[in-house]
Amino acid sequence: MLKIKNLHASVEDKGILRGINLEVNPGEVHAIMGPNGSGKSTLASVIAGKEEYEVEQGEIFFEGEDINELAAEERAHKGVFLSFQYPVEIPGVSVTNFMKTAINETRKAKGLEEMPANEMLKMIREKSELLEIDRKFLSRSLNEGFSGGEKKRNEIFQMAMLEPKLAILDETDSGLDIDALRIVANGVNKLKSKDNAVIVITHYQRLLDYIVPDYVHVLHQGKIVKSGPKELAHELEEKGYDWIKEEANA
Repeated sequence: MLKIKNLHASVEDKGILRGINLEVNPGEVHAIMGPNGSGKSTLASVIAGKEEYEVEQGEIFFEGEDINELAAEERAHKGVFLSFQYPVEIPGVSVTNFMKTAINETRKAKGLEEMPANEMLKMIREKSELLEIDRKFLSRSLNEGFSGGEKKRNEIFQMAMLEPKLAILDETDSGLDIDALRIVANGVNKLKSKDNAVIVITHYQRLLDYIVPDYVHVLHQGKIVKSGPKELAHELEEKGYDWIKEEANA
């Protein structure tokens, strides 16, 4: 599904990624871990096509297509979803209306007609029930006055509605208490299938108790310096990132 070869990328002329190789197949969950400044969020942003990041070298293939030159919205229409660490507030636009617009824009890009209103309402009802979201929540302005947990739950609701092929969760556990973390993780787990894939970017092992990865990759100074099964996350929790730095510099 996703294949990254020798990816080098920078932001504001500062090199961040220095040769990333990564392959993600349908049905898989990959966790990207690493200390602050290692390039985790940059990698997420580059895959999603955020324009302030410049790819200097390397290739990104999504379902066999080179997407390096595609804009962020084109990648989104092809099925790449990125959740943000700090979601934007949009006063005056309800969660429901935002989702209707997003879904119909994606359909338009695929040459489809707008989703009929009754189908849209049925889908909203099903997904909100699946994620245990109160109907009142859907009429609120997008992220305005939302708690950290509500913002993250809203992003998982967006993911549920858009049904992406690849979901990238960038530090979705940031600032969440244990109850909010569990709710968000349950939502992600309910949406996993053999046809989609998830990349979870996190500092901490605790999220991976709830969203269990098939593979863990450790980033250090813009490179993947170690990959392994889910047990690698526990090892990092015990030994800390200094252990990885020492191995990388050995």
